[in-house]
Amino acid sequence: MSHIAIVGAGQAGAALTAKLRAAGFDGDVTLIGDEPVLPYQRPPLSKKYLLKRMTAEQLFLRPQHFYDEHGIRVLTGQRVPSIDPAARRLTLAGGTLDYDQLALTTGAAPRMLPAALGGNLPGVHVIRQLADVDRMAPEFQPGRRVLIIGGGYIGLEAAAVAASSGLDVTLVETAERILQRVAARETSNYFRALHKAHGVRILEGTTLLGMERLPDGAIAAQLSDGVPRVADFVIVGIGVTPNETLAADAGLACDNGIVVDALGRTSDPAIWAAGDCARLPYRGQMIRLESVQNAIDQAEAVALNMLGAGRDYLPKPWFWSDQYDVKLQIAGLNTGHDRVAVRPGTTDQVRSHWYYRAGELLAVDAMNDPRAYMAGKRMIDSGRSPAPEEVADPAVDLKSLL
Repeated sequence: MSHIAIVGAGQAGAALTAKLRAAGFDGDVTLIGDEPVLPYQRPPLSKKYLLKRMTAEQLFLRPQHFYDEHGIRVLTGQRVPSIDPAARRLTLAGGTLDYDQLALTTGAAPRMLPAALGGNLPGVHVIRQLADVDRMAPEFQPGRRVLIIGGGYIGLEAAAVAASSGLDVTLVETAERILQRVAARETSNYFRALHKAHGVRILEGTTLLGMERLPDGAIAAQLSDGVPRVADFVIVGIGVTPNETLAADAGLACDNGIVVDALGRTSDPAIWAAGDCARLPYRGQMIRLESVQNAIDQAEAVALNMLGAGRDYLPKPWFWSDQYDVKLQIAGLNTGHDRVAVRPGTTDQVRSHWYYRAGELLAVDAMNDPRAYMAGKRMIDSGRSPAPEEVADPAVDLKSLL
């Protein structure tokens, strides 16, 4: 009987196993994860779970009985040190496991501050896994001081939760502006104003030079602006790197992610990859998509292709971020844009930013404006590019542009 093994028990791994069974695969399925719990949702970790509005069990994507009823063997707390592609064999802590086909859904890991900067000090946290948030949760007490390193979405979401919980928040961003790598200046300006309105101090163009732990347990940070900052704890949100070491050590092609073709197959015909760890083709370029939506969609496409469907996966990127009472929804990828059209909404907190390159609509950032988001997503998916002047005019009904 055929055996499909999946290494990585996150959103992609869970989606892939479920799709295999839904598509009628009746062979053996083994899902292997290095965390000691069942696959769970990550987005609520730093929000509802941290704020104790959600239990660990509520985070689980599916209960244990789902895997039992569908004949899916789940191995938790198991690290896979190596793959032998020639023998089609995995090495586990307690022995080996043979496979006929293998899927790698190993995700990504948070970038860490180097020890030379104090990254290994007690009280310095990252947000990625359940255990990370469990360690950090006791720190979230009103009046405590938190220093957040990194002004991307991870750092800004952490700042929003901390400020909403009554903490004193300072956020440091090395680049000229927050969100510089992922969003236009207009979006950066919007979220800077939002956070400042909630009391967050944002230091842009400021570099962390080092940290030390004080006798009272607090952390003193030296910054490039020369002003000493003292915090009770630190959150590091400086991005993630794909977990590709296992694949690279096995001889698979890797380049800022495990390289796959449009089907999701790696350079080894018996090994596939999906989710945050995979580098896939998109509109003539190779990209990684770090999103729940892509983890699910690509994993399900890979599951079908492992069963012989032979269908190219065509990503339709979309993302979201919740900060205070603002929901940001993003459709498309803004890479290479040369123009941004701003569409005002009914209030200051409602607006959308439309990214163009040589007249082609690439992406939309919609803040508290689901109608703009849905219209923009449909336009991008269908290849429509209305004139920037039209989308920027609030008197023009977006539906008319579809």
